[in-house]
Amino acid sequence: MSIVTLSILVLLSIVLIVILTSVTKLNAFASLFIVALLLAMIALPDKDVVQILKEGFGSTMASIGFLIIFGAIIAVVLEKTGGAISIANYILSKTGHGKAASAMGITGFVVGLPIFCDSGYIIMSGLAKSFSTKAKIVLPFIAFVLATSLYSVHCLTPTHPGALAASGILNANIGMLILLGTLFAIPAAVAAFFWIKWQTRKDTYKETEPSKGEIGNEEQLPPVSLSLLPIATPLVLIAIGSLLAIMKVPEGNFVLKGLAFIGQPIIALLIGTFLSLFLLKNRAVKSINSILESAIEKAGPILIVTGAGGMFGLVIKETGVGAYAGEFFLQTGLGLAVPFLIASILKTAQGSSTVAIITAASFVAPMLSALELDSETGKLLAMISIGAGSMMVSHANDSYFWVISRFSGINSNTTLKIYSTTTIVMGTVTFLCVWLTSFFIL
Repeated sequence: MSIVTLSILVLLSIVLIVILTSVTKLNAFASLFIVALLLAMIALPDKDVVQILKEGFGSTMASIGFLIIFGAIIAVVLEKTGGAISIANYILSKTGHGKAASAMGITGFVVGLPIFCDSGYIIMSGLAKSFSTKAKIVLPFIAFVLATSLYSVHCLTPTHPGALAASGILNANIGMLILLGTLFAIPAAVAAFFWIKWQTRKDTYKETEPSKGEIGNEEQLPPVSLSLLPIATPLVLIAIGSLLAIMKVPEGNFVLKGLAFIGQPIIALLIGTFLSLFLLKNRAVKSINSILESAIEKAGPILIVTGAGGMFGLVIKETGVGAYAGEFFLQTGLGLAVPFLIASILKTAQGSSTVAIITAASFVAPMLSALELDSETGKLLAMISIGAGSMMVSHANDSYFWVISRFSGINSNTTLKIYSTTTIVMGTVTFLCVWLTSFFIL
């Protein structure tokens, strides 16, 4: 089969995923599995199709399965114990009501590291209304700042399923990716803050009904130090582990080897999981089992979607189209813009950032060598470029768009005008930061 025919088949398979997930609303796992199977049967008739599918699914699970489960446990504990709200109230007490929007942004960024953006917004939306009322600041400003700060880390850090799966597909260093993703999420969140502030500058504050979303009695909330511990500790350990990996630990130094061991993302998140259990008032086995069951229920669908994404990625790699496309795009001089543009097109077309990241990574992985991005640094920057593309454009086909609109009580037209345009700003700013950084480290 000619490379042109294979290229057409791969492009058609991507279009089919978009149609199945966005038009027919078919489950993401089912869409990815069906399309991967069809593509493998048609494009790879001489190869063991079942073995390729199993290998793609299994290798992805091996690289990110534990991370998703441990992250889900931390998120559920923070949600059920009020730890996320404790962090928000603490930040507001330090910034003051006059800077409630900034406090909401910082809260969203910190809470968003372990918690998925839609879950985080549902938990924090009542608090956003309370901040708005206390500070007499227009609700869209507060609400959209919260939404975008959660969104920035959701798209860029591999504590979240899309970036986790893509890091496995691209074989990128997860520890370094967590650090870089967090760093690049900062300009995205800051740009969003100022864009939303400018967009809402002419709005006038209107009194709203008191929110029931905030736990008013501070005594019901866990201490902020305990609430931050399961978030901050894994990040610090991963940072130390990544630095030690770069420095290459001497064989005889058992202290540094121990730090390198606990600095591995899986071990660091496992430690964070144990620390999160201190937030529970009832630490009986029955209570802990309830938390674990809730986390597994949340992690299950994410695990199978990311596994299916890895499976689809390996099928594309086996066709050889990615390497061919990489050589073509290299001649255009677009470089890092290629993964960014592919992810942004997929995101805008079908709505899910996770599906966009996984699909884009599957398409880009075989191109890395041809695009001269197959070094460790190149893979990291390609991954962040994909994350930047997956931010834009979030609109009516994105479930998170409707979570923001419905839970904040802001109409869809306003959400489209302010939030959706902000996602364009976020993606563009993040990519520009990646592009500029590439001149110094690539």
